[in-house]
Amino acid sequence: MQTWLEIPQNSDFSIHNIPFGVCRVGKRTMICSRIADYVIDLEKMQELNFFWGIDIPADVFRSEYLNNFIALGKPVTNAIRQRIQEVFKSENTFRAAKSPEDILIDIKHVKMQMPVKCGDYTDFYSSIEHATNVGIMFRDPANALLPNWRHIPVGYHGRASSIVVSGTPVKRPKGQTKADDATMPTYGPTRLMDFELEMGFIVGKANELGNPVPVDQAEDHIFGMVLFNDWSARDIQKWEYVPLGPFLGKSFCSSMSPWVVTMEALDPFRVEGPMQEPEVLDYLKIDGKRNFAIQLEVFIKPPTGGSTRVSLSNFKFMYWNMNQQLAHHTVNGCNMNIGDICASGTISGRDPGSYGSMLEISWKGTKPVKMHDDTERKFIQDNDTVVMKGFAEKDGVRVGFGEVSGKVLPTE
Repeated sequence: MQTWLEIPQNSDFSIHNIPFGVCRVGKRTMICSRIADYVIDLEKMQELNFFWGIDIPADVFRSEYLNNFIALGKPVTNAIRQRIQEVFKSENTFRAAKSPEDILIDIKHVKMQMPVKCGDYTDFYSSIEHATNVGIMFRDPANALLPNWRHIPVGYHGRASSIVVSGTPVKRPKGQTKADDATMPTYGPTRLMDFELEMGFIVGKANELGNPVPVDQAEDHIFGMVLFNDWSARDIQKWEYVPLGPFLGKSFCSSMSPWVVTMEALDPFRVEGPMQEPEVLDYLKIDGKRNFAIQLEVFIKPPTGGSTRVSLSNFKFMYWNMNQQLAHHTVNGCNMNIGDICASGTISGRDPGSYGSMLEISWKGTKPVKMHDDTERKFIQDNDTVVMKGFAEKDGVRVGFGEVSGKVLPTE
């Protein structure tokens, strides 16, 4: 598929992508798409009748969130995406009648917003390498994985209200911590601020309370994916997580990328997942390729300038895939709603260069990482900016997510 529009060679936003998001242009907030360094004005496309033959409500693109657009269903949203691709194809038949340039806005002139209204957020723990590393650090190395880990996609209910769009600053949180040699906890700012390299999927189809989503139908309920940084305060988390798991060490903030890349755009990048042993229960058994080869990078930018890549990982490493996560999440009858976000959990590979958190990269602070400016990092310092990027590429086709970034601000 070729396009008449000039697109940089390594652009995440090729004609093969066509993601969806929400942007603000002046005083107008609207649903949009993107190609190259341009935002596509979908409301203008509708006004110019580019979407003829597709049944679309008149005001669906005049919205602060994608939720109502996603609710149109995949047959409609896929038709819209394919029509956009047709408009920008080299051999399109629309260009003679109307000017596609009229629907393009330079990305520099827009401000991206949260793409969905998220009612609920679940964070999983689905990388066997990450779970093993954490188990080695904090428990018996010979029994790093808990007995249930290979049988269920472990997860917890997170805080939806504190999910923010890329570029939003993150304030260093305060809470209780307890040093190993102390008899009492103390209160103050976290000293062990960390990122977690994750990806999230957006629920695109609701299920009714009491009606589980079968694993072989799970992808019908997933609209698309985003990059996700599940910020963590490790010292707060360590003191609080027994017996009920993550709480204040996680709920202060999570950051997500603004562009939702559809499952249809990611379809060419399917791969086999890791061998699951022992064999999973029937309701979690899958057929076909359900993992996706998405290259992921994490950079730390100190306030002095420059950036250092601290992780090069891949989404294909995930032990539990999205279909299994959603099937397990709903097997008890839990109802999911359009716009809900499920995050993968930290994505780590087998070697230290592919670890997805500073907890692992610095191995609890025992292996500092040298930065571009010759300073060292064990964890994230005030005024550091963490940037995560991700893309899939195969046979000359590239589909990417852009980036999710956040600057850590000092506690007031």
